[in-house]
Amino acid sequence: MEILGLNVDIETWKRIGISVVIFVLFLGLRKLFTSYLFKLVLGFARHKRINLITTILEGFEKPIRWLFVIIGLQLALKYFPYTVLEHDLHRHLFRSLFIAMIGWGVYNVAGSTAIFMATFIKKFDIQVDRIIIPFVQKLIRSLVIVMAISIIAQEWGFNVSTFVAGLGIGGLAFALAAKDAIANLFGGIIIITEKPFTMGDWIKTPSVEGVVEDITFRSTKVRTFDQALVTVPNATLSSESIINWSKMGKRQVSFTLSLTYNTPLHVVKSCVEEIQSMLENHDEVDKETIIVRFEDFSQSSLDLLVYFFSTNTAYVEYLRIREDVNYKIIGILEKYDVSIAYPTQTLVVQQNDHPLAENQFQRANS
Repeated sequence: MEILGLNVDIETWKRIGISVVIFVLFLGLRKLFTSYLFKLVLGFARHKRINLITTILEGFEKPIRWLFVIIGLQLALKYFPYTVLEHDLHRHLFRSLFIAMIGWGVYNVAGSTAIFMATFIKKFDIQVDRIIIPFVQKLIRSLVIVMAISIIAQEWGFNVSTFVAGLGIGGLAFALAAKDAIANLFGGIIIITEKPFTMGDWIKTPSVEGVVEDITFRSTKVRTFDQALVTVPNATLSSESIINWSKMGKRQVSFTLSLTYNTPLHVVKSCVEEIQSMLENHDEVDKETIIVRFEDFSQSSLDLLVYFFSTNTAYVEYLRIREDVNYKIIGILEKYDVSIAYPTQTLVVQQNDHPLAENQFQRANS
């Protein structure tokens, strides 16, 4: 029989058929594995709450699917009557694919490092900052990629050691080209070690203000209060002054309460004492520093200084506490019938009946 100019005998047709059957069989096994066996084992692991096995299975699910295809193609090519790939090329190619699939699975499992670390930290009661976990996760994933590429490169005959040594020759040029990336990497390390903030903290810098969402080797992502996502290079962030509002143990409240000048002295004293007492007995006011004093005689009022700290630092709660204190202060002022002063000026007109003064006034207006 002649096909496309080639004489194809019965034996050749058999080998082609066997190749196709093998490949289709492995595609069927792939479907069987995905639909039944994998779900069965995964469901059992989840039911028994074996987190490690569950994470490994989920990480290797897609690589194993493709592994069936690769194995089926490799076996099918062995029975295929025509040479598609040279022996060495065939061997290197499929070994590289197997390495890539294993690396893919380990990369996926490394993405669950946060789960393992959180469990380990909770079990042994270790104090670890939350920002370290995603950083370590990204570091492990990067190492997995580098190792997989190195092994595949060695499989194809590349001497990785020679390549790494060769970097020393162009190390200066490489360092100059990658100085920003290196600066950002060290900036990230500084942030991790010094811990000026952690995930979820509200920070303010000259560059940005908002809530920290993520930190990578290159940058830190901050969600502003208008929901914009700002990416700040670690080198920039590590060299700036950082205000971490989330680390406040208490939040300051300070204002001046102005009373009218016709307020009697004993009423001023009573107002000062009652406001002081109210703050000392308020459940959400820090008791360490409470100052209520008659501070000054201003141009149009008697000024009382009110200075204290709220125990809750969240902005909305801070405003609620401040509002509650203001309501109570108004109640105290109403109790003593005290008026709040506002800026005023008094004009005093003095009438002088002296004739000389009257003549001078007339001359000034003539």
